[in-house]
Amino acid sequence: MASKTSRDVLSRGLGVLRQAIREQPRIFSVAVVGSVLFGGMIIVSARVVGSVIGEVALPAIERGEVGAGTLALAAAALFGISVLRVAGIVGRRLGAGYMQYRLQASYRRRVTRRYLELPLSWHHRNSTGTLLSNANSDVEAAWYPIAPLPFAVGTLVMLVGAIVSLFATDWALALVGLAVFPALFALNVVYSRRMAPRQARAQRLRAEVSGIAHESFDGALVVKTMGREAQETARFAGRAGELRDSLIAVGRLRGIFDPLLETLPSLGTLAVLVVGAFRLRQGAISVTELVSVAFLFTVLAFPVRAIGWVLAELPRSVAGWDRVRRVLDATGEMPYGQRVLDPDGAGPATLTFTDVHYSYPPAEAHPPGAQVLGEVGFTVPSGRTVALVGPTGAGKSTITSLAVRLVDPDSGTVSLDGVDVRELTSASLAGTVALVAQVPFIFDDTVRANIALDRPGVDDEVVWAALRLAEADGFVAALPDGLDTMVGERGTSLSGGQRQRLTLARALAGRPRLLVLDDATSAVDPRVEAAILAGLRSSTTQTGVPAASILVVAYRRATIALADEVIYVEQGRVVARGTHSELLATVPGYVDLVTAYEQAEVERAQESSYGDDVAPLPSGLEIEVDR
Repeated sequence: MASKTSRDVLSRGLGVLRQAIREQPRIFSVAVVGSVLFGGMIIVSARVVGSVIGEVALPAIERGEVGAGTLALAAAALFGISVLRVAGIVGRRLGAGYMQYRLQASYRRRVTRRYLELPLSWHHRNSTGTLLSNANSDVEAAWYPIAPLPFAVGTLVMLVGAIVSLFATDWALALVGLAVFPALFALNVVYSRRMAPRQARAQRLRAEVSGIAHESFDGALVVKTMGREAQETARFAGRAGELRDSLIAVGRLRGIFDPLLETLPSLGTLAVLVVGAFRLRQGAISVTELVSVAFLFTVLAFPVRAIGWVLAELPRSVAGWDRVRRVLDATGEMPYGQRVLDPDGAGPATLTFTDVHYSYPPAEAHPPGAQVLGEVGFTVPSGRTVALVGPTGAGKSTITSLAVRLVDPDSGTVSLDGVDVRELTSASLAGTVALVAQVPFIFDDTVRANIALDRPGVDDEVVWAALRLAEADGFVAALPDGLDTMVGERGTSLSGGQRQRLTLARALAGRPRLLVLDDATSAVDPRVEAAILAGLRSSTTQTGVPAASILVVAYRRATIALADEVIYVEQGRVVARGTHSELLATVPGYVDLVTAYEQAEVERAQESSYGDDVAPLPSGLEIEVDR
């Protein structure tokens, strides 16, 4: 079984190398030519050194003098060979380096592009740490053998030339070579087979360590507030210890095999000297030929190891390649159509849900195939505001995800201005609708960069207009550097409400015709929230940003009351619709829910008022209250 697994790793590893050669044939050819030139010069140098010893040095010793012309010719020959060897080394290394780094850069782009093409459901099944490992260490591992590959190919050519040269010199010395060279290759194969499972395990543990680290750092707030620092450190240390032990196992195996790989060529040289001395005494070879063969065995030791380097890295390469291919071959992407909505002069968009059903994918459902939405149908008319209200788990966030096409329905249609969103191009969809999620995400960049996102036409005037509409212009103007203020990773220098208003401004700066708010102002003061929603309903001349239709997931009574229509959902179905006052009068479940939300708001407000009786915090521990 182990032998079969090792053969499989070798076969798949060679397949990865063939893929690399197919993608970068020209650069690979340059590197191989350089390597072959280097190997050829090694064989030639063995001949030249033998000639210099046998035909220049020994005669000179016997005569007691050295001819200047002969010495100069020998020096010129050795110098010329050295120059060509250097040229071969430069060509080989530059070609191998270019090839390796181009492949790594290309596949990092492919993996990242694939991440962006795959739906959120796929991302939910894969941890961020694993995805980071796929795009970084796994890509590097997949193409790690590329660096020694041209050298190994050139070495194989050189070995063939060396065997031919040995047979041309003497059959007995050739037999020594035939014994040593296969032994070197066999030792490398054994080395690769033993290394395969160790490298694969180390690569898997690298991803796990990365995942745990990312999870702990990303959840630093929870870790610290729950006093879990020691436990998280121990969890990370445990997996890091396993990675350490795995890498030590790799190093231990290398420590055993490397000396053997170094010793075999030396034993070959010793065998050549013993056999060669016997053949020299018989008169079958000359001193020149003996020195050439002995020198050849001496200088072959290092190049032959290149084959071992490739074979040793193949298991790691296969492990990395499998993890990269898992991403590239993942299914579930949502192809876009070719239709385009004209945003110029079209006014706010109309969103329509028609008999929409949606279930979690089997890998995510509990139980498998559990339905989230059923027979959902409603319309957000052009320029109107519709509030989506329902208890936790009713399917509100799924509806918002369908509205902006983060997921597609199992059946039914979601359309914008009568066009199925699946028929729209990516650019048209992004230019028509914008989502502001409940949990704001802020890039570690300036305020300006977070809002503009390098989108064409989003200049400072548009940025400030969006900030005004999001009621964020005041606090941004008060920041130390205004729009140029760095906000920190995930906006850590801002309060929760400020982050929400920045993400709202980001969406507004794109001038969407439909704005989807998934409880996007939950951390904002109710008065500010009311001002924002009122501004969103205003015309272009009043705000500087085109008016948009609004679908808002709402909880606060004040927010719901501003909507033109309320859609009440329970257990994935639309239970009732109408104005806020109509639902209060006719739907008991709606009344209970809104009353519960309102009571919770009152309790929070009362808790905030207790702050007057609390002693002030020590200097440096002030808490910002968002207004």
